[in-house]
Amino acid sequence: MKKLMKAAMLIFALCAIALPMATLAEEAVAEVTAADAKAAADNALFTVNNTWMMVATFLVFIMHLGFATVETGLTRAKNTVNILFKNTAIVAIGLLTYTIIGFNLMYPGDSWLFGKFLGFAGFGVTCPEGAAGLIDYAGGAYTYWTDFLFQGMFAATAATIVSGAVAERVKLGPFLIFCTIYVAIIYPWVGSWKWGGGWLDEMGFYDFAGSTLVHSVGGWGALAGIIVIGPRLGKYVGGKVKGIMGHSMPLLTIGVFLLWLGWFGFNGGSVLSADPGAVSFVLVTTSLAAAAGIIGSMCASWIIQKQPDLSMVLNGALAGLVGITAGADVVSVTASIIIGLICGAVAVVSVMTFDRLKLDDPVGATTVHLVCGILGTLFVGVFSADHSFVTQLIGVLAYAAVCFPAAFVIFLVLKLTVGIRVSKEEELKGLDLGEHGMEAYHGFQFFTNV
Repeated sequence: MKKLMKAAMLIFALCAIALPMATLAEEAVAEVTAADAKAAADNALFTVNNTWMMVATFLVFIMHLGFATVETGLTRAKNTVNILFKNTAIVAIGLLTYTIIGFNLMYPGDSWLFGKFLGFAGFGVTCPEGAAGLIDYAGGAYTYWTDFLFQGMFAATAATIVSGAVAERVKLGPFLIFCTIYVAIIYPWVGSWKWGGGWLDEMGFYDFAGSTLVHSVGGWGALAGIIVIGPRLGKYVGGKVKGIMGHSMPLLTIGVFLLWLGWFGFNGGSVLSADPGAVSFVLVTTSLAAAAGIIGSMCASWIIQKQPDLSMVLNGALAGLVGITAGADVVSVTASIIIGLICGAVAVVSVMTFDRLKLDDPVGATTVHLVCGILGTLFVGVFSADHSFVTQLIGVLAYAAVCFPAAFVIFLVLKLTVGIRVSKEEELKGLDLGEHGMEAYHGFQFFTNV
């Protein structure tokens, strides 16, 4: 009996020790499991964010093909090689200059001067944690390299806008010099005022994906260019506007739909994460604004021109896209439709107004990117209760005050030194033969004197 009692007491003692230990072990395992689960979830989110940002980057990249085909379709066949060459070179110039100086000029970090008016973090791009780029960047959402490449794809867009406006009469060499200066210095510098945390950002100015920072910056450059270079031969004769038709409406249409596709990355990627609620909402407002832009331009064209103009309607889609870009994440669905309708209708009137002012823009870049970029930026102050119209207006005027004079001076200096316009003979024959010694459509091309 005593042995049984001792055995029972021993078992009881062991249980008394083992049960708490088992409980502690279970709690420890639970803590480890929870920590592992959180780490796995964070890693999955990080991967998804990076993947979406890369997909958005690819979509923005394909927009350059859209710009090339739009510009080609709206101009004459004899200048096609020249236009395609410029659009190819611009991508390279944009990426390389952004690598050398642009990224650190646009995002200077703590290296600010003059009250966050100008900053520069140094030449080149170097991830703080080395080649892997796996750092707590943008709240841990994505890597340094992801951000650099996404932003770099935006950089060349401003110069591409200028390319279309001065098409069919600008010398290739001087134009590429302009692009290099404008994209390397002007675009990233003024971009830092908002996206780099500069003085406009502190004031509360808002531009979600670049109605002003990208599109109107390019638009101001385009306006300066067409003023300094002058109109194409035969465009304005005897005080009248003579239409110079583009040679390929199919190319124009393909280009517009490529740009619309690319805008899903342009605006959707600007959420800077793969948050499904935020991204999907931005894609909805973006698409509705484009659709409304088509309807607005179609109605305006039908009423004013007495017939529906395909080129106007396609530019109306781009006008709606540019208009919604500033506030795609902060305006309502209804507001996005209104913005698109207004921008589409205004685009028709604007194109005609520029022609009456004898400002020759073959592709309507000043209308789509400058006029609608300004409207879109101001509409943020109208349709979003959290943003001030006055602050938005100050931002628009600030960009105008720097970008237009800077572009004008660059073009003027080039005009007075190396010259920026091709000869009359070269313009009549076409820049393909004059600048490149080749044809886009060998054996099928017809030349005219207009």
